[in-house]
Amino acid sequence: MASEKFDAPDLQKFIAALRPDDDHLDDLWRRPEPQLLPVPSVVRGFRIRIDLQRTKPPVWRRIEVPGDILLPRLHDVIQAAMGWTDSHLHRFRTSNDRNAPEFLTQFDLDEGDEGMLEDDVRLDEVLSAEGDRLWYDYDFGDDWKHLLRVEKVLDSPPPTPVCVGGKLACPPEDCGGVWGYAELADWVRSDYDDALRPEVFENAAEGRAWLPHGWHPDACDIDETNELITSVTAEPIPVVEELESLLELAQNRGARGLRNALAKPAASGATDVGADEAADLTEPFRVLLDVVGDGVTLTGAGYLKPAVVEQIAHRTGITEWWIGKANREDLTWPVWELRATARALGLVSVRKGRIAPTRAIAARRGDPQAILRHITGRLPLGTTPAERHAGWMALVVAANETPAELWESRISELLFELGWRDREDPYRAPSPDSPTLDALNLLTGAMRVNRRPKSLNTAVAAIARTVIRA
Repeated sequence: MASEKFDAPDLQKFIAALRPDDDHLDDLWRRPEPQLLPVPSVVRGFRIRIDLQRTKPPVWRRIEVPGDILLPRLHDVIQAAMGWTDSHLHRFRTSNDRNAPEFLTQFDLDEGDEGMLEDDVRLDEVLSAEGDRLWYDYDFGDDWKHLLRVEKVLDSPPPTPVCVGGKLACPPEDCGGVWGYAELADWVRSDYDDALRPEVFENAAEGRAWLPHGWHPDACDIDETNELITSVTAEPIPVVEELESLLELAQNRGARGLRNALAKPAASGATDVGADEAADLTEPFRVLLDVVGDGVTLTGAGYLKPAVVEQIAHRTGITEWWIGKANREDLTWPVWELRATARALGLVSVRKGRIAPTRAIAARRGDPQAILRHITGRLPLGTTPAERHAGWMALVVAANETPAELWESRISELLFELGWRDREDPYRAPSPDSPTLDALNLLTGAMRVNRRPKSLNTAVAAIARTVIRA
């Protein structure tokens, strides 16, 4: 048999010819960027149907939005319209192909992804006509896929996004995707028949406790949905620089609780405090200032003397509920807390074994309005990041006219969104405690109600607004 000699250089050329070009491979696997439409000269509106894909019967909403709405704001509208809690990542896609063009979030860019950021993209740069579609993915674990389809182009855009129709409740977060949702829906529709109970729950009580309060798969309250849409699309009030940095931190983490809190109508409320209100708010601090006068000597251990403690406890109302003699500061924590807070606020100082009003307040200690202005100018208290962050969240919660009995839970929720966790359990929200919260509690009347003030105090809300606004 005839044969030809095949030397090494020829073999290398042959292999090189078989090897695909690296650049060609990159082009083959590189995800294409979305192609944007020109910005229209006239803003129109869109009536869009949102279908949660693979749900049977389908979970859907119908919304109307202005064409110039930006994708991040559309994301907020979708979350509120569907009933999600924005607890996971999301992504917009312009097709349903495997390598579909998609818009990235700031989180994606921070993680090293490359592509087009969604932040400045208008909806009418993506959709323009009836039948146009956009895909929205949420929670890449449960893998919720939404299809947005334009049903009608509106000549007059709605002034604000609105939900005009829909069917069925949003699945609970983290329920295991479409299959987990289907099991839950069947179980609830059967009036919790144990034969249909999802196996993930050991018993019906555990399952019912896990479900969102009042959740039923067939419920869909459009009025409630629109209240949520209004809350998430309102613009937050301008705030001071330090709080603005925390707002950016929360948004970069994909959390919207702080933004929503700052966008509530109450956050834009009044900041004026009347003379009578100022007197009520500053009462415990004025009692302390009056009792110490020009200054009193502390004990050798650095505490207020028993006679001074008794006066403060009696005049502030502590003795009405305190169990004990209330004559030792180290054993009467409300008096100790009052002094510590007053010192942190710069109302009193301790030097050479004596406590006395500070120079800034000595000549004005009988003026409730002056004292209140001084206190407002010192908030929030604290020097560590933990104290400052918790202090700002306390002020935001108070500024929203949140009833005092709900302060702690709301503060903890906002801190959790900022990345803070319980010291013992990294999955739990952190403690809401801070020097600022102590000050707000005292202003609200904690001395007279065993540290647990309740209901709304509009004057404290006004003070908090003064502090947080730019």
